[in-house]
Amino acid sequence: MSIASAFGWLQIFRLGLIQACLGSVVVMTTSTLNRVMVVELSLPALLPGLLVGWHYAVQIVRPRLGFGADKGGRCTSWMMGGMAVLSAGGCLAALATTWMAHDRMLGITTAVIAFSMIGLGVSSCGTSLLVLMSKRVPDSLRAPAATTVWMMMILGFALTAVTAGRWLDPFSPERLVWVTTCVSVVALTLSLLSMWRLEGVSAPALGQGQRPAPTRADFARTLQAVWLEPQARHFTVFVFLSMLAYSAQDLILEPFAGTVFRMTPGETTQLSGLQHAAVLVGMISVAVAGCGWMKGRLGSVQTWMVGGCLVSALAMAGLCMAAQQAEQWPLKANVWLLGVANGAFSIAAITTMMRLAREGTAQREGTRMGLWGAAQAMAFGLGGLVGTGVSDLARYWIQQDELAYACVFFFVVVLFTWSAWWAIRVGQSPTPSTQPSLNAASWAQKGHQP
Repeated sequence: MSIASAFGWLQIFRLGLIQACLGSVVVMTTSTLNRVMVVELSLPALLPGLLVGWHYAVQIVRPRLGFGADKGGRCTSWMMGGMAVLSAGGCLAALATTWMAHDRMLGITTAVIAFSMIGLGVSSCGTSLLVLMSKRVPDSLRAPAATTVWMMMILGFALTAVTAGRWLDPFSPERLVWVTTCVSVVALTLSLLSMWRLEGVSAPALGQGQRPAPTRADFARTLQAVWLEPQARHFTVFVFLSMLAYSAQDLILEPFAGTVFRMTPGETTQLSGLQHAAVLVGMISVAVAGCGWMKGRLGSVQTWMVGGCLVSALAMAGLCMAAQQAEQWPLKANVWLLGVANGAFSIAAITTMMRLAREGTAQREGTRMGLWGAAQAMAFGLGGLVGTGVSDLARYWIQQDELAYACVFFFVVVLFTWSAWWAIRVGQSPTPSTQPSLNAASWAQKGHQP
């Protein structure tokens, strides 16, 4: 069988459209339903927080789902199944939210099931999509491809939020279910059309040559083998620490601006928009630096990954200073720098992830992607709790809001600096052997078939 052809921009756009569809369903369930539970239903804010946290916790199954894709040798079926489960979970989550108004226990129980489905769907589709990118996107397009796909996901967030927001008014439970169902159905249909004949016939990944076929080791053995690869292990730690730092400051920034700088809700929302715009600038910068004649002239991908973490730490240190010098500190410029650095290191990390997934033993790309995806999900699930928890503890002991926020930001500075150190270790890790950890003869001796 011939080697699979490399993806061009058309295929990359189709992957981005799938990612946008995935994001559209997620934003309805983690943002819109959150607001409905708290505002319209007057439920404790802790409830949607726990449900969103649970959908992250479920994503610990990513390595197992990636292993399944490795065994089958194809990603499309896992992407299709994941989108189907995600869309069904989105519809069920909306229905569960409406039930909470009449039968709270039934509604909450159904919501737990729905958010479990959402976590499973995101895990299956998202992991396999990254695996397909790592296999089929050539090195020259890796950075711009990652930027394109993630920008399309952000575009999916924005378009869904604006469009669904208009359809939801005037609000009613029935309208909520109808709008969520429409979004889920449209997302599922578009993603299935984008997946149609995208992967093509089963073939070895781009640039892998005649790699040995994957062994039939069980999942535990395969996961252990991946963890023993220095690059995979070091990158897992980097992903967890950097995403923990990223998410820990996310829920703190707007309250900090409102409390210390006396900004109105509208002004803090605009500040958040400024940060997100800066994130896009950082993403585009890495894409430009990694393609065409610019590749290598502005530093390697690892340089952007390490530098992005260090500059993020510097920006967070600036916010520590801002807590004490609110009147003189250029907060918007500080937040802009933070956003650019966050966007740069995140896209550089995704680009590195695509490269490292193909380096290793016995076609274990899915297991590696699953491991890193699980680390990211755990970090996002803990980040909000860590950030708000440190803030509350500091406020309790210090009895001063400015110093309490400074403590949170200093904690994030430490995390980003530590992340940069692990990013350096990724580059220093030896490239693992391309041979299976257990050869065919050893498996035959143990009564297995290669």
